[in-house]
Amino acid sequence: MRRSLRFALVAASLVASTAFASPTNPQNGVEYTTLSTPQPVQAVGKKVEVVEFFAYHCPACFSLEPGLAEWVKKQGDKIVLRRIHLPFQGPADPEAHLHLTLQAMGKEAEMHGKIFQAVHVQRVRLMKDEQIIDWVAKNGIDKAKFMETWNSFGVMTKLRRLPQVTTSYQATGTPTLIVDGKYQTSPGLIADKLKIQDRNQILQAHFQVLDALVAKAAATK
Repeated sequence: MRRSLRFALVAASLVASTAFASPTNPQNGVEYTTLSTPQPVQAVGKKVEVVEFFAYHCPACFSLEPGLAEWVKKQGDKIVLRRIHLPFQGPADPEAHLHLTLQAMGKEAEMHGKIFQAVHVQRVRLMKDEQIIDWVAKNGIDKAKFMETWNSFGVMTKLRRLPQVTTSYQATGTPTLIVDGKYQTSPGLIADKLKIQDRNQILQAHFQVLDALVAKAAATK
């Protein structure tokens, strides 16, 4: 009897958690998780830092990009977006190396969309060093300056540290977003927890969750 009652209570709690799941009122462990160790943020004042872990070859990141750009624009000066390329190929990941080099050159914003278009629309392979160096030289970046930055101490140091950074943020896939160094969410998590299959609905719910997490973080500043 007690065993049956215990199972009934567990089942009821699962139904309740699903029933109250809402992207406009996200719950820890449902639409987002809280990092076991909060990470330091670079945003100053009352601005909320949002970190996107992404990969240039990631189709979901490419799909997210237009909506993310609009969301960032809507947030205005309330947030600061920072991107980190997940090093899928380890501490010498060529795509992550490219991203860090563009950041150091002040070319990230200029080239970000172009790289996504090259990879996902033009089907250009940018998974090896030589492929990347050849592509950037043909797309408006001075090759000598690029190589100088590519091989610089600062970029190489950040590249070697990326796996450790990724582990600290508990980021295992892309796209993953971290709000205020502690709240982690992703379109995939939301689709799974809210049982949504339509891509547009997933993205809409995802941005609603981000809205709520930014408001939650801002309230503590």
